[in-house]
Amino acid sequence: MKKLTLIIAFIAFAVASALPVAGQKTDFNGSWKLDRTKSTLAENSPVLVRIDVTIKGDSLLTERYYDTGDGQEYPFTENVTLDGKEYNITIYDMPRKTKALWSVQDSGVNLESTTTFNGDSGTEDFISKETWKADVANKILTINFKNNISASETTGVLLFNKSE
Repeated sequence: MKKLTLIIAFIAFAVASALPVAGQKTDFNGSWKLDRTKSTLAENSPVLVRIDVTIKGDSLLTERYYDTGDGQEYPFTENVTLDGKEYNITIYDMPRKTKALWSVQDSGVNLESTTTFNGDSGTEDFISKETWKADVANKILTINFKNNISASETTGVLLFNKSE
């Protein structure tokens, strides 16, 4: 009887210990640098070359660095929650609306943004949808994206390596 009680106690302990690990979200925190050779880059569009990510609780803070093709990096900071609430910021005189949400299914982050700018034909919206997944063991962040502008759609994958 003592042996059976010991086995049941061990199984209960093992299950209880595994529950917090199963419920944990992927760790996206860190500085991530673009691997251009393994990424699908959109033509005639700024390229996200680095992203610094800090997630604390339900808060997502990013510092994004874009290269517009002239070799210079243009950063901006964005702070949103991971509950789907929409946030508004202004980037270089362009309004941007962003919302982010944890994806429970694949332990990732889904991020949607609309940046409004003045184009050749007047005001235009650049709509971006990103799906983030992190391979923590191999220090890789993958961002699948779909961008829409002027009835044109671009899709691709950005692969980032974690900087030490």
